[in-house]
Parts: sequence; C-alpha cells; structure tokens
Amino acid sequence: MNKPVRVILLDEANAEYQRLNELVGQQIQEGQENSEEMQLLRSIKQKVEFVKANPFYGDNMAKVLIPQEYIAKYQAKNLWRAELTNYWRMLYTIKGDQVEVICFVLNILDHKKYDKKFGYRKR
Repeated sequence: MNKPVRVILLDEANAEYQRLNELVGQQIQEGQENSEEMQLLRSIKQKVEFVKANPFYGDNMAKVLIPQEYIAKYQAKNLWRAELTNYWRMLYTIKGDQVEVICFVLNILDHKKYDKKFGYRKR
C-alpha cells in the first residue's frame, strides 16, 4: 500500500527557503540567469520531489547524532540528510500514520553551519 507523502518546511528551513526565493526573484529581475542561489533553490526543489517519491531518499543519520533541539522542539525520532549543491544540506524527519507520511524539513544549511550543528571540526 502506497501512502501519500507530504513535505513541509518548518521554521528555519522555511525561512531559508523564503529568503532564497526572494533573492532569486530579485536576481531574475536584474537579468541574472544562473547564480549560486538559483542553483541552490533548484537543488532544494529537486530534493523535495525526490523525498516525495521516496521519503527514505536521504542518508539516515545515527540517532545519537540527532541534535537535542530537534528532539525537544519537533519530537524527531529520526533524522535524514539530503545533500544539496555547493555542500549545503537539507535535514528532515519522517513521521507517518495509517493514512499518510509527512516529511518535515527542519533545516537547510550550508556546510559551515552543518559542521557546527553536529560538532564536526576541521582536522
């Protein structure tokens, strides 16, 4: 049985998406055809479609790596990472019931912010 899959951008992810959308809109008005922001926005839209087709598309992250803020704020019991263009990441959690599957995008962040969130350091 295939359940419908919805993808919802929450809080920080939605704010970043809206910021990018506005910036790309301005760039298009200025006549730009291909900026890093345009590539990133296309990448996000593409990955959202991939997740709609297969919620398990991304890399499943170990439970011990799930930031406490995601557990406390969103009751995230799982965390998935989809790699975007220019080393950006989209982090999402999957929730479902008997009727549908909902993927909540918790964050869209660049490599530096991703490393900081997960405590990775340069060697």
